[in-house]
Amino acid sequence: MEGGAEMKQFSNRYMLLYSLALVAVSAVVLSVTAVTLKPREERNRQIEQQQMIIKTIGLDCAKNETPQAYERHIAEAEHDGKTYYRYDCDERQGIILPLHGTGLWGPIWGYLALDCDGKVVGAVFDHKGETPGLGGEIATDKFAQRFVGKRMDEHPIYLIKNADKKDPHQVDAISGGTMTSNGVTQMLEEGYNDYIKIREDATK
Repeated sequence: MEGGAEMKQFSNRYMLLYSLALVAVSAVVLSVTAVTLKPREERNRQIEQQQMIIKTIGLDCAKNETPQAYERHIAEAEHDGKTYYRYDCDERQGIILPLHGTGLWGPIWGYLALDCDGKVVGAVFDHKGETPGLGGEIATDKFAQRFVGKRMDEHPIYLIKNADKKDPHQVDAISGGTMTSNGVTQMLEEGYNDYIKIREDATK
């Protein structure tokens, strides 16, 4: 009986030590993997951002071609501590405004390319968790195309139901995505305020 109890106690200790060792080794492996992959993940995020930015000026590049196209056509600038972008592509020049806001379920963001007269030449938007088929529509090319030709001069572009297509500041809101549409309008207003300050300082 005593021998059996000792064997059982030894077996329990062995299993406990084995489990602890397995957890420790797994933790080390996961930590090393995370540290090793972090630079690659950051690089991938940077390239994804660059792809969004250059897409606003009509450049839809493959991942391996993006850094070169970005360096050739985009210059980063700063105003009041905020980063924006200047583009020069096919004899077209202007600026690209970064946009940040909040939708129904989380962050939304985008980039708006303007020519030297304040007319939109391209746009791109994305989100973290908006509903597919509703607020998630902001990430589609169809939605982005609604902004082309609109203007950020006298006042901001805004989203409204049944927008007047002849109005240079109105864009059709997303059907069934009121909160997301409001979030896009808000970040366009903030982007407009930044744009006006950049333009005013450039003429001083």
